Amino acid sequence: MAGDDDSKYRPATRLVTGGRSGDFAHDVVNPPVWRASTHLYENCADLRSRKAANRDGQFFYGRRGAPTQWALAEALTALEPGAAGTVLYPSGLAALVGALLTVLRSGDVLLVADNAYDPTRNTATGLLAGFGIEHRFFDPLDLDAYEAAFCNRTRAVMLEVPGSLTMEVCDIPALARIARAKGAVSLIDNTWATSLGFPALEHGCDIAITALTKHVGGHSDVMMGSASAGDRWYRRLRLGAQQLGHVVSPDDAALVLRGLRTMGVRLEKQSATALAVAEWLAGRDEVAHVLAPMLPGAPGHELWQRDFSGGCGLFSFVLKGGDDAARCRLVDALALFGIGYSWGGFESLALPFDVEPVRDTMPWPKAGWGVEDRHAIRLSIGLEDQNDLIADLASGFAALTEG
Repeated sequence: MAGDDDSKYRPATRLVTGGRSGDFAHDVVNPPVWRASTHLYENCADLRSRKAANRDGQFFYGRRGAPTQWALAEALTALEPGAAGTVLYPSGLAALVGALLTVLRSGDVLLVADNAYDPTRNTATGLLAGFGIEHRFFDPLDLDAYEAAFCNRTRAVMLEVPGSLTMEVCDIPALARIARAKGAVSLIDNTWATSLGFPALEHGCDIAITALTKHVGGHSDVMMGSASAGDRWYRRLRLGAQQLGHVVSPDDAALVLRGLRTMGVRLEKQSATALAVAEWLAGRDEVAHVLAPMLPGAPGHELWQRDFSGGCGLFSFVLKGGDDAARCRLVDALALFGIGYSWGGFESLALPFDVEPVRDTMPWPKAGWGVEDRHAIRLSIGLEDQNDLIADLASGFAALTEG
């Protein structure tokens, strides 16, 4: 089976072959769903030997997984160059929290990108603060201020690219390089591009975290997260997840593994449609700014070109003036865009959002913008026809002036 040595294949092929080695697949295309909490032993000697062999592929107890979970972890590891292994978590947030708790101890300082995912910020200000871990938000676009934020207690840096909601692209290799020079661990939420579009470990990060709920699952029907790392941190992540009792169900693992097989073609389609929609929005008089890294001329596009080999269907735009009521009329008038959280599924979504409550160091509106250009909408582009989506948005803009 090709899954025995995926390293010689390109990413699109590894999406198909990953996790199909040995007993994980045998004579079937899809690894079976192994539902088992209890694993049995031949004898007492077998019982004692397996307890020490803490690795995927070694039966012990259901909390350590079984072939269905191992197959998914193996496939994800094959997609992340430099990874020694991948740990699965019951949600993307669980992966973030589990990784941070593995790295940090009471008295440590965590630097958090100011444009990080809101639950990541809440983890820093809430759960971690309660454990005596200090947080400091920083502007990831200001390398000098970032470097100055380190102290002798800074243990880790939490990065995200592009920034949540506002889509800033920062210089991840430079940020990770500074963190390493300071003796800090760099963790990155890499959900937007996934390892297909941005191999985070190759760009200098120590731990790559992905909400598998999004692109990997791809069908808006499962919650899961993962963290991949080199040998040193993978072993610690694995032990930390076991100590926290993190485990994913084999049924969910099978769903995510199924979604993984088509992720490449879905991302390609969604990226192309998103770029077409972004270009159309950039020509609308009602739109002040399109925050889409893939769009030529948009903020961060040059860094995106330098570091990324792919994108996805998620981006935002800012209305020119107006108020929240007008923004809501636009969103409410949409028929093909659902209103909801999450993204990365087959369906398109629209989400109005306000930036000020989730920023400490990065100004909003941005420098040089009109003071009234603050009302933003995030779009997650699905697999619908791009012309239908554009027509739907045109109907939404027509509703702006109503009421």
